[in-house]
Amino acid sequence: MQENRMPVVFSGHGSPMIALERNEITEGMASVGRGIIETWGKPKAILAISAHWFTDGTYIQSAGTPKQVYDMYGFPQELYEVKYPVSGHAALTDQVRSLLGDLVSVNDDWGIDHGTWTVLVHMFPDADIPVVQLSVNKKLSPAESYETGRKLTDLRDQGYLIFGSGNMVHNLRRVEWDNAGGTPMTTAFNRAITEAVEQRDDQTVINYRSLPDAAYAVPTPDHFLPLLYCLGAAGTDSARVFNNVCNLGSMAMTGYVFRQ
Repeated sequence: MQENRMPVVFSGHGSPMIALERNEITEGMASVGRGIIETWGKPKAILAISAHWFTDGTYIQSAGTPKQVYDMYGFPQELYEVKYPVSGHAALTDQVRSLLGDLVSVNDDWGIDHGTWTVLVHMFPDADIPVVQLSVNKKLSPAESYETGRKLTDLRDQGYLIFGSGNMVHNLRRVEWDNAGGTPMTTAFNRAITEAVEQRDDQTVINYRSLPDAAYAVPTPDHFLPLLYCLGAAGTDSARVFNNVCNLGSMAMTGYVFRQ
């Protein structure tokens, strides 16, 4: 293990409109990016694990210039004009293929989706760090997702940042647009997972379905599983919480930076 091992970051992303906003949440994201560069230097590239590339297998991108995916509908035109023109990174793609072996294959049908760019536009606004996305495999169990992340840990010693984007609580059917906070169920589940992450009680996070309010907080696993990839990649590192905020009733924006 190297002393300058890159951290692992998991961030909530919530509404795509976060890309245009300037508030305490976006400042929390920006602060994480500044802290990474100040402490570890600019990452060689970012391996992004976004809830919005939710697939029937495990796929890695290889495009030299990945397309920016506007995978959201009905938002103001201004949002579709946000540009985050990053390059890909062949060496990172190759390293992921080496670490995961037959478990992963190349797929360039997708691109850099809003789970990735709406956060990175605040963390690393210059768009000068290459980004490669790894898909979230819907066929894997929570434990298998965690194990996949664990296999990626060595990337950190090579100067790569592992970045997961989702939401610990994400229930679109129960969104309350006039609620600036979270419902009691959202708040309780967010607190339970955050306490487990801070204590590095990974088994509780892996077995999140057994927690009270899990059916409400995680009706589908797509936005939760990126956290498990990150937990696995974090090894035994400690977690620092940022953006511990619940909003829209049924959304949690909570994020973590895992570092030695």
